[in-house]
Amino acid sequence: MRGGTSALTPNDFGVEPLSTWIGRVVGVESAPLPNALAAWECRNDRLAWLGLNADSFIDAVHAARERHGAARIAVVVGTSTSSIGATEDAYRALDADGRFPADNRNPLVHTPHSLGMFVREALALEGPCVTIATACSSSAKVFAAAERMLRLGIVDAALVGGVDSLCGSVLFGFNALQLVSPEPCRPFDAERSGISIGEAAGFALLERDDCGDGSSPRLLGYGESSDAHHMSTPHPEGLGAERALDDALARAGIDAAAVDHINLHGTASAKNDEVEAKLIARRFPASAHASSTKGITGHTLGAAGVVEAVATLLAIEHGFRPGTVNTRVLDPVCGPQLRTAGTAGAVRVALSNSFGFGGNNCVLVFGDADATQRR
Repeated sequence: MRGGTSALTPNDFGVEPLSTWIGRVVGVESAPLPNALAAWECRNDRLAWLGLNADSFIDAVHAARERHGAARIAVVVGTSTSSIGATEDAYRALDADGRFPADNRNPLVHTPHSLGMFVREALALEGPCVTIATACSSSAKVFAAAERMLRLGIVDAALVGGVDSLCGSVLFGFNALQLVSPEPCRPFDAERSGISIGEAAGFALLERDDCGDGSSPRLLGYGESSDAHHMSTPHPEGLGAERALDDALARAGIDAAAVDHINLHGTASAKNDEVEAKLIARRFPASAHASSTKGITGHTLGAAGVVEAVATLLAIEHGFRPGTVNTRVLDPVCGPQLRTAGTAGAVRVALSNSFGFGGNNCVLVFGDADATQRR
């Protein structure tokens, strides 16, 4: 993000790769699951395992399990396709009786809840286990669901996250909707031509304020809405997105003027970017720094919410506001908040937007360690 470079590469995924660019995680093919977890073997769970092992995250979860007990930690994960790639492989290799091949006849994998069950098993957790599948807002809404569990005393900690891996269903499905760009995506560009699909795994551990050391960033609020305007097109006036924004700011106890940075949904599709740009232009002061990180990662679909929440938390931690990579000339509908270049500067309060198909909207508000006292 500091270098303003894109990780997108020409698509080489699948038997007959679609002519596009993708955000592919290196090393998934060469990283089988440990023998103890071999029953969960598939690309999506491999990707999840890589994510769980990043940044000493597993150690943090084990420490929380010691503090609270395995039954008091929830697993709340988001995904849009789960392990459907394994199911695609099975359909391509049906036996003479039309059944899945014997080596791919595994109910642990061929279910939308595979990711949640895998994470719970891999980390020996025993609390509630929930999978949220609301398209591209899935792993943003996990923060909201986990906060409610914590506030109601159902659990003492929550592992939240999201994983979506590359598969034919999303690549060719989005292409059928004429949403896939033949070049690296250019969010909010005047000549943007569609999305670049990526894959990702991301996780976070949520606990109440009194459980931490006081130095970690805070989830200050969240807002959710469902405008149900259209199956794949946002409301032309952004009514659902704005309702989620209002809800998030109200829960956080702040107004728009307090926001330093906004990680935009910014997919580089024509209508999504137009609607979101107009919303930002009319609601935030010119001093706010707004950008999309999808030019770096691609659109990671069900994992986008948590990946961009992490990008937002990094902005707070490092005092750096990312730019909008690949974008050349901003669409005239963009206000002064939209930035193509990254800049150094304190980030005390930041938003992360996630807007999914069907009008599933979620806005998260994060703040630095002192944010609660300031508000």
